[in-house]
Amino acid sequence: MARAGLTADRLAAAAADLADEVGFEKVSLSALARQFGVKDASLYSHVRNLQDLRTRVALLAGGEMIDRIAAAVAGRAGKDALAAFADAYREYALQHPGRYAATQIQVDQALVADSPAMRRTAEITYGMLRAYGLEEPDLTDAVRLLRSTFHGYCALESTGAFGAPREVRKSWERAVEALHVALVNWPRGEHDRQPPQLSP
Repeated sequence: MARAGLTADRLAAAAADLADEVGFEKVSLSALARQFGVKDASLYSHVRNLQDLRTRVALLAGGEMIDRIAAAVAGRAGKDALAAFADAYREYALQHPGRYAATQIQVDQALVADSPAMRRTAEITYGMLRAYGLEEPDLTDAVRLLRSTFHGYCALESTGAFGAPREVRKSWERAVEALHVALVNWPRGEHDRQPPQLSP
């Protein structure tokens, strides 16, 4: 490929594809340079360093993931929205393991605040949970519960860690139902009002 065709966005997309193939942690500037048939130094005109590249992949993957989730939850509310959100999350995590791993890295909050995809993620997630009558700080607590449950389940499933004969999909559906019950019966208390965070 011609060096003139390189752009930061193109490099991020190629790195995301490579991450799905070999694992996010194995993505390197050298591997990417070899893929494009250029020297490593050529990439530094477009990305500052490996961390910059990984951040770009994280933002790209986050945008893809929330697009899927948004399409899934459109027109839904309550349990239906939660199940659609969860299923879209799981599907993306299992279909794109490298991209998904990128979404789990810590990204500078200034970049998160400037990212339309990350703002949209917060809007859709918090909007879904507000339908359960939650306000801050319960909203952030609920987001953390969902994220830890979804991520933990997908991480275990992707490594084949569930060895019992029970169908994994059935257990997933029951887990989502349990989350719905937890959200409906969320323990109420007196809390100081806090602004929502983009990255719980």
